[in-house]
Amino acid sequence: MSMEIANNHMGSIILILAFFLDLLIGDPPSLPHPVRIIVLDRCLQRLAPTPEQEKTAGILLAVLIVLSVFLVTYLIEKWVLFSLKGFTRSVGILFLVYLTASTIAAKELLNAGLLVITAVKEGNTERARARLSMIVGRDVQRLEKKAILKATMETLSENLSDGVIAPLFYFILGGPPLAMAYKAVNTLDSMVGYRNEKYINLGWASARLDDLANYVPARVSGFLIALASWIKYRSAVAFSDSLRTMVHDGKKHPSPNSGYPEAALAGALGVRLGGPSTYNGILLEKPYIGQEKTVDYLQSSLDAVSLVRLSSFAGFFLSLVVLLLRALP
Repeated sequence: MSMEIANNHMGSIILILAFFLDLLIGDPPSLPHPVRIIVLDRCLQRLAPTPEQEKTAGILLAVLIVLSVFLVTYLIEKWVLFSLKGFTRSVGILFLVYLTASTIAAKELLNAGLLVITAVKEGNTERARARLSMIVGRDVQRLEKKAILKATMETLSENLSDGVIAPLFYFILGGPPLAMAYKAVNTLDSMVGYRNEKYINLGWASARLDDLANYVPARVSGFLIALASWIKYRSAVAFSDSLRTMVHDGKKHPSPNSGYPEAALAGALGVRLGGPSTYNGILLEKPYIGQEKTVDYLQSSLDAVSLVRLSSFAGFFLSLVVLLLRALP
């Protein structure tokens, strides 16, 4: 189906409109997000009293949600592009644009990071902690200025992959249906994939599926951050430092994927990220990523926003080029 869309340039049109729609309106809380309607976890937990049954239920949950999202979007796409005509077809295409835009989170990511950084810049540590708590899973109550900025840079880099590059990557591979399926995977991981007592078994399959789905996009994101550093600083040194740090330190992160864009950003900015963090009162000794070459973490965090923005646009343009090349006769 995605090849048919590419052949008549419809995939390119949908992607362009969706990307800029996200930049324009973000993810409005007043609109129903298509992949937020996931309510099976509690029912499955009640039906699976043992750890083994709960793991099986978790596999069933992941398969049911992801497959149903893909199939429903696929049928909608096919109906809109091959059955509707005239005005109704235009409305249907706009709906496909909305669905695709709902998988992209560039505006929300950048705005969330800037809100934290602005609060730090204004000297309002409590407000910065409150805003940071909305975008990270760690405990923030005792974090001071530098730690807040470090956490912000980490989440900017990690979510560049989840919220921007991965949706673009899967859109290229399978159009809106596969982009929506990826978003369902990512949403499942955020809801039940946490490694805590409640979801250790039920969320196992969702967490593993998310790791698999983000393997390539995370590494592409790291490369795009390095490319963005070259563009921003007009420096081959920044580019090579970013790539070198990504290759050397990317695998240090507890996550099989998050460390790569995080390390690329650390290398580009000359900051040291990672280190011990507290989650639900439990201290986790995470390794450090990158080498500290600057003490101005406020400016570095502002530069991080710029690099993530540039990386998002670079990913978008590369995706568009691929779609246009595929549309050639």
